[in-house]
Amino acid sequence: MTITAAADGSALGNPGPAGWAWYVDDSCWAAGGWKHATNNQGELKAVLELFRATAHLDDDLLILCDSQYVINSVTKWMKGWKAKGWRKGDGKPVMNLDLLKEIDEAIAGRRYRFEWVKGHVGHPLNEAADVRARGAAEAFQRGRSAPAGPGFRGGSPEPVASSRAAVSGGQSAPTLTTERVTERAGAYAHDELFSFDDLGDDIGEDHRDLTDPHGPDVIRSNGELHRVTLSLSADEHRLLVQRAAARGVTVEEYVRGLI
Repeated sequence: MTITAAADGSALGNPGPAGWAWYVDDSCWAAGGWKHATNNQGELKAVLELFRATAHLDDDLLILCDSQYVINSVTKWMKGWKAKGWRKGDGKPVMNLDLLKEIDEAIAGRRYRFEWVKGHVGHPLNEAADVRARGAAEAFQRGRSAPAGPGFRGGSPEPVASSRAAVSGGQSAPTLTTERVTERAGAYAHDELFSFDDLGDDIGEDHRDLTDPHGPDVIRSNGELHRVTLSLSADEHRLLVQRAAARGVTVEEYVRGLI
């Protein structure tokens, strides 16, 4: 039997509030995060927690991942880095060393393979993992708790407990190092669909009423109300519903929060 799961990470600002998630289906997923980390650290952590969550199973593992950095690190570069004392070819220390060492331990004796998938093109598993990773990052950004997920069926409950601690601020972030971001440049770039967070500074917190009684399709700016109409395709609507469910809110509440 082959277990197919998506793993994804998200960082608001990169580095900034960050989250990770792996996803098999709606009854089998986990998520967590930190107050401050990079997107690459979120991606690596998602893969690490997936290996840990499935350690009790003797099945092949297919990991869907939209980060070529993660895939290449685990499948191509890590063996050489380890042989060189965890240093790159130029002699410089490897980035995200703690996470990579933990992954190296977790994959020992495991049967697995990675498959790269393009992010934000509607791939169901990738989108579901992305929603949950983004939700954890946003929870840290706003000082709120977020669903940690049910974990893996029949697995140890410890990874889920760890995820809850991460979302509530109880888990420390990996040691951060200076890192050039090449996969996704710019703040909030990891979740472009339905995300209006990058407008926040322009609108200003004092001019946004996220609990306006007129409803989620109305924006208050400088005391004036503006009605917004959002047209969505069937796939976009499905993703909107899915993302709201992942956060445990209604679609209306989710849209209001984005605005």
